[in-house]
Amino acid sequence: MAQAPQSSLAKLSTPAKVGIGVLLVFLVGLLYWVVFYSDVSAKINAAQNAQSRLRSELATQQQNQTSYLQDKDELATHQQRQASLNKALPEQTEAPAFLSALQQVANVSGVDLKAWQPMDEQTQAFYAKFPMRLELNGRFHQIAKFAYEAGRVERIINIENIEMSDPKLEGDEVKVKAKCLATTFHSVKAKPPAPPASAGQQPQAPPAPPGGKK
Repeated sequence: MAQAPQSSLAKLSTPAKVGIGVLLVFLVGLLYWVVFYSDVSAKINAAQNAQSRLRSELATQQQNQTSYLQDKDELATHQQRQASLNKALPEQTEAPAFLSALQQVANVSGVDLKAWQPMDEQTQAFYAKFPMRLELNGRFHQIAKFAYEAGRVERIINIENIEMSDPKLEGDEVKVKAKCLATTFHSVKAKPPAPPASAGQQPQAPPAPPGGKK
């Protein structure tokens, strides 16, 4: 009976077969690395890069949020200070509000505000003074309390030049007439600087007075 022909692999020696087996295992492993591992590794690297980017963006956003909250707090503090400043030193004279404040002080002090006379405003560099002459009736300690309470209101008010006259005894206390000068203030906006004259432009001569020589 004839024997079946042997395959080429069967004819190889044992070391050759081992070598071929090792080569096949290497090729399978290489194929796995190329097809599966490299793709998974690329996805892992991409995910890690995305995570690093998101962490960096999160840190930036947190820093921006901290800066925003600080700016918000500073703005609120500035607005509160500005509101207090506007009450103490408003931008306008507001004569009715000034007189109303004086009347409230008079009511608290117990004096009778008999008359008031606004005077001309006096403008300084950054503020303006608005004086008002007052006539009061009351006891001595009430007049003193009026001057004291006027200095405690939110708006800046100075009481000066107090003159007392016509003392009259009423019970155990003396009632007097008083005149004083109450002065309040308001802020003045700085004027913008005049534009500089262009080069080569000569200043114009002032016009001749009427009836002058030509």
